[in-house]
Amino acid sequence: METPSPRLASRTGARAVWVSSWASHVPSQRVAWADTAKGVCIILVVAWHVIVKDYLLVDWHIGLPLPGVWGTLGEQLLPLRMPLFFTISGVFATSALARPWRVVARGRIAKFLYLYTVWLLVHTAVLALVPSFPTERAHSPLGLLSQLTITPSNLWYLYALALYFAFAKAVRRLPVAAVLVPAAVLSAGVGFLPTPGDRGGFYQNLVFFLAGLYFRPRIERLAATATRRRLWLTGAVYAVALALMAALGAEEWFGVWLVVSAVAVVFGVTAAARLAVARPSLSARLARLGRITLPIYVIHMPVLALLHGLLVGPVSALGGGAQLVVAVGYPAVLTAVVIGLSLGIHRGLIAVRARWLFDLPSRRLGASA
Repeated sequence: METPSPRLASRTGARAVWVSSWASHVPSQRVAWADTAKGVCIILVVAWHVIVKDYLLVDWHIGLPLPGVWGTLGEQLLPLRMPLFFTISGVFATSALARPWRVVARGRIAKFLYLYTVWLLVHTAVLALVPSFPTERAHSPLGLLSQLTITPSNLWYLYALALYFAFAKAVRRLPVAAVLVPAAVLSAGVGFLPTPGDRGGFYQNLVFFLAGLYFRPRIERLAATATRRRLWLTGAVYAVALALMAALGAEEWFGVWLVVSAVAVVFGVTAAARLAVARPSLSARLARLGRITLPIYVIHMPVLALLHGLLVGPVSALGGGAQLVVAVGYPAVLTAVVIGLSLGIHRGLIAVRARWLFDLPSRRLGASA
């Protein structure tokens, strides 16, 4: 386990304290609020894909703007779901990054690149069966090579984690500001960069992963001291920030999305912590989901694509009254169905000893980041 030398500690001050905290500030159990937050995030990820890749493509003729309401609701949660997801991933990464390079290289970098490659091939094959499903997919060997290297697919979270771990390990001896400031500038300036595929999300979220890694004690203190008053205050600030961003059309202004996402992360941590205290049974169920996000993440898109192929026609053909009933809760119901099917498929694959789809072959590694 790597620890800073006395000379390094005296030279770098706060940064060295942070490095030494990798080894000393890792609890024996994953905390409930963090897994609760991850559980909420994976639900939001699936729900957003259900809304934009299926629900909004149905030919609705109901006379009410329900699809627009669902679409708007999903958009308001965009600054929350992936920034919070990556912040929690950074929090959980502290112990892994304290280990030697060879352990990090296999246990995190190689693992996530392997999973990204395997599931990219699965997605490419399944999505070819539903050409009308609106998501990025490779149509040629060159397109597949591009998705494997420079233009990540909708599995980009795995791709990003692999490179984020490599980057964080490589720069671990640099001052925090020397790493975090460029990452923040990159995130703030995404609107000025070419972002084919899901490259934009890759650029935007490095700063949140690093924030979770560098500021773990502060984030845990934020959760531990969460109050109802802070929940309402941070929720109100988040709502106002969203309203201002929408009213000004400022989504791509330099730094605006970064600031709104940072506010959303503070709100998300506070909400998850309060939920763990106020509704422990609900929090426990979400936390269980938060500990098994990987199978949901990698399986849900092919499942949704196949369901889209089966459902979009029949739902579009429903009469107005029946469509109105369906339109009210369709995204919520389909989100639950997709998650349930994903977990069921995962259990089936594990039962037939296909663990190699969810981990590096021949060795079981630690809990996911």
